[in-house]
Amino acid sequence: MLVLYAVVIFYYNGKWRSMPEYAPKNIMIPRTTFSIIIPARNEAGNIAALLESILAQTYSKDLFEVIVVDDHSTDETASIVNRYEGVRLLQLKEDRINSYKKKAIETGIAAAQNEWVVCTDADCIVTPEWLQVFASFINDTNPVFVAAPVSFFAADPSKGEKESVLYIFQALDFLTLQGITGASVAGKKHNMCNGANLAYKRDVFYEVDGFKGIDNIASGDDMLLMHKIWKRYPEQIGYLKSKEAIVETETAPTWKAFFNQRIRWASKATSYDDKRIFIVLLLVYLFNCSFLAMLVLSFFNIFYLYAFGVFVVLKTLVELSFVGRVSRFFNRRYLLKYFFFSSHCILAIPLFRAF
Repeated sequence: MLVLYAVVIFYYNGKWRSMPEYAPKNIMIPRTTFSIIIPARNEAGNIAALLESILAQTYSKDLFEVIVVDDHSTDETASIVNRYEGVRLLQLKEDRINSYKKKAIETGIAAAQNEWVVCTDADCIVTPEWLQVFASFINDTNPVFVAAPVSFFAADPSKGEKESVLYIFQALDFLTLQGITGASVAGKKHNMCNGANLAYKRDVFYEVDGFKGIDNIASGDDMLLMHKIWKRYPEQIGYLKSKEAIVETETAPTWKAFFNQRIRWASKATSYDDKRIFIVLLLVYLFNCSFLAMLVLSFFNIFYLYAFGVFVVLKTLVELSFVGRVSRFFNRRYLLKYFFFSSHCILAIPLFRAF
């Protein structure tokens, strides 16, 4: 089991390493148009910061529009959005639907006027070059769907923020998921993405009937849609490995919120049509189960205690190079000092995406 697990991690490591950071290949005359769709529910505390970062784009403002879809907010989200000139506010009216977020995105796309849809979340911040690097990548590689990197905000000691155990655990877990996301797209072995930072052609969304067939699932506005598009355009799915494309977002504030988030991700598991990712996650699940079983057995037989210690060392060595490379890209190398203590579980979390 350890050998199979090592093969999978070495594969991801190799694919991530072989994928260079994106740099524009050609001098581009900006012409790609974007519609930025932002679903928002009770995001009064976050939406202003996101809109400020979007409106500070270096990309020509004539080539993008911003559409916020208010999803039944009961706070000041709508009134805050209305303060920003040029930002369109739509309000979701439908009630008792399976996926409010998908309906919000669908509503925004129906009102969109541009060629490309770019999705992000209301609690995110984007870089000033965000759209510029998307446009360059699209011009250079001709994709129809682009997954892009997401990171958690770094703790800011000047604001009294601390690197809590919860923050460290989530940050390392998320770095791993992001590395697997980029490697999987680069290797064309299975499809992963994050709805906080992705783009796709508007006409392709309608060509694959949008969320039809997956609209009964609360989650899945990202990966399930990605797989629908991949089935039609398997060679035109890209991953934008660029620091200028990184979108930053908040961690879950509590352990309860963290596990609820993973449960939401799990709700789409049975709808995955891509069995390749299921096989990988099953392997990770079984490996971690054997790891924990060995720990339990060590209470009854000293042999298993020694075996458990060997497993800890080997597992850490297998994972460290991969997580190290990914953390370097996201400028989070300082988290590696905590890696040994969390490495036994951070790669088990993706099983929530499969079960």
